[in-house]
Amino acid sequence: MSELYPIGDVARRTGLSVSAVRYYADAGVVTPVASTAAGHRLYDVSAIARLELVRTLRELDAGLDEIRQVLAGESTLRALAATHLALLTRQEARLRSRRAVLSAILRQDTTAEQVTLMHKLAGMPDEERDRLIDEFWTEVTTGWEPPERMVQWWRAARPALPENPTAAQLEAWIELAEFVRDAEVRQVVRGELRQVCTTGAGPLMTSSPMLDALETATPIGQAAMDAARERVPPDSPQGREIADRWIGWLSGIFATPDSPGRPDTPEFRFQAADHMLQAAEWERTPPDPPGLFHRYMALVTAVNNVPPEPLPFEWLAAALRASATPAS
Repeated sequence: MSELYPIGDVARRTGLSVSAVRYYADAGVVTPVASTAAGHRLYDVSAIARLELVRTLRELDAGLDEIRQVLAGESTLRALAATHLALLTRQEARLRSRRAVLSAILRQDTTAEQVTLMHKLAGMPDEERDRLIDEFWTEVTTGWEPPERMVQWWRAARPALPENPTAAQLEAWIELAEFVRDAEVRQVVRGELRQVCTTGAGPLMTSSPMLDALETATPIGQAAMDAARERVPPDSPQGREIADRWIGWLSGIFATPDSPGRPDTPEFRFQAADHMLQAAEWERTPPDPPGLFHRYMALVTAVNNVPPEPLPFEWLAAALRASATPAS
């Protein structure tokens, strides 16, 4: 512990260069404890340990003043780490933002004005993001009479960037922001939704009674998702119970003032199972080309990084088929 080491040995032990050891001594960070008659600097074990700490903190981008405070006991390593972690977090956010903008530039033939816009979009605060989405839906739903419940659902599906988004989330947000600002896109989405809601089965499927009925199916759908996730056998008592609830709900959809609805028969259950498998196939193969509304929802999902959990159509189909035969 009392041995003294020349600067060359100190440099080898700490991994610093001789000039760096001299620099820290001249800067008053870690000074030698003694010197030889010829003026050569000497360091003890404590000084070497402090130089090793200096090297580590410098690699973490700590400044000399901060290091002096730590070595002098005026600051703690914990406080220094907290300060630098906050700084690093801000730097990471800026790097993710830059990466997202550069990736967007590579995807398209971008002008200088668009680069400026994309940079602004990447750093847009939450309030402005919400305003941009609200303006989009206000224009899309103006000029016709969409079902109010559907409008509420459309508006609820919106991007929500976390405090520290990934580069992929930022890229998706930049694309989405450009998407909703485009006047032509707004016009096309308005046309798509208007056609869906006002033609064919649209008026029935978007009517309040049908939407009410679909809401009542939510607990049954959740039970099916939980059972599928937990690998409950479709032909188990729990699977039969869920199938019974689903058929009871489905039969009620067809009920009228003059009819109690579809009778619960094995044929009806097999037919419902076939419809489940068709729905599963539809889920796997989105429309080609996908509409712009579909693209909007895909981008919102990418920004939020929380894809919606689809109904386990195959599991429910198997449960319906198993329940079509009387329980033994």
